[in-house]
Amino acid sequence: MDRLRRRWAGPGRVPSGPALKVISRLDVGALIDSLRAMSEMMRAMVASGFGGPDVFELKEIPRPVPGEGEVLIRVRASSVNPIDTKIRRGLLPHLAPDPMVLGCDSAGEVVAMGPGTGWQVGDRVMACSGGVVGYPGALAEYQVLQGSLCARCPDGLSWEACAALPLVGLTAEEALSRGGVRAGQRVLVHAGAGGVGQMAIQLARELGAEVWATVSTTEKAALARQLGADGVIFYREQRVADYVREVTDGQGFEVIVDTVGGDNVAKCFEAVAVSGTVVSISTRTSADLSPLHAKGVSLHVVFMIIPLLYDQDEPRRRQGQMLERISRLAASGRVAPLLDSRVFPFEQASAAHALLESGSALGKITLTGFPD
Repeated sequence: MDRLRRRWAGPGRVPSGPALKVISRLDVGALIDSLRAMSEMMRAMVASGFGGPDVFELKEIPRPVPGEGEVLIRVRASSVNPIDTKIRRGLLPHLAPDPMVLGCDSAGEVVAMGPGTGWQVGDRVMACSGGVVGYPGALAEYQVLQGSLCARCPDGLSWEACAALPLVGLTAEEALSRGGVRAGQRVLVHAGAGGVGQMAIQLARELGAEVWATVSTTEKAALARQLGADGVIFYREQRVADYVREVTDGQGFEVIVDTVGGDNVAKCFEAVAVSGTVVSISTRTSADLSPLHAKGVSLHVVFMIIPLLYDQDEPRRRQGQMLERISRLAASGRVAPLLDSRVFPFEQASAAHALLESGSALGKITLTGFPD
């Protein structure tokens, strides 16, 4: 009360009489609640609206609170994925979170949790559990994650490397699973130096497949071979019929992983073998499906955030298990994220998005979280 008297009376004055009565009627509890609320704000990079990379603004927003089955992490790193830029540009407005804190991938340490998570304070975790409608993303000091979607960060990997794994790793793993990839099969991965492509090459090699990758430059060809590709195809220089004849003796690839979409979907249909499988992660396009009928081809579509969007408990649990497997492979050095040499602080999210959209990055673009 003495402190309140000094605060309200001003320097050198101690309130008395009516002034003291005003102070005594203060709702001290409300004042404490207000001060506590102010201390529970956090920094975040918020997209002010749909548009170019310059829409990000540094703001103070309320710190989230974990509920049942959720954990609160201190975010240490994130990475940029094409879905982040598509949401920001307004191409997928129905997927935008509110507030528009983007960043599907995150890595950090658990600082609090709701009941029923199985995690402990201090655990180092990574996940693809936000950045879409209903789930604000990673570009903030703190983030609430679905506990079932989290996996332990691999020992020996930086925060940035951990944050580069979840979305691309899970997408590649699900694509290969849908494709039924097994030892001895010939698999074609489009855009082998891209985020999902690089992981698909490594995981397909783990399954014992013969892996080929399409690339655009000699530098990307070297990276694809470094990741384990048995061979590379320069798609700008070689027609589909030519590389199918040269690589497969005209038989086609048993499984094709399409990470490009658009006109490339039709090229996949041309390159796939009879009774083969095409798995695409980008099918927002129109295509003639008659080649599938003619060759008895199966087409699968992978959109790995569906369990999050549709609140599917069991698929989320399976994704958490898949990410744990990827974590173990990364810890043993059998798979590794390919990172672009440029790393951005969260405050430079605009520059990170611009780099991804330029097409000049070699590997995943990562961001380092806000300093303590």
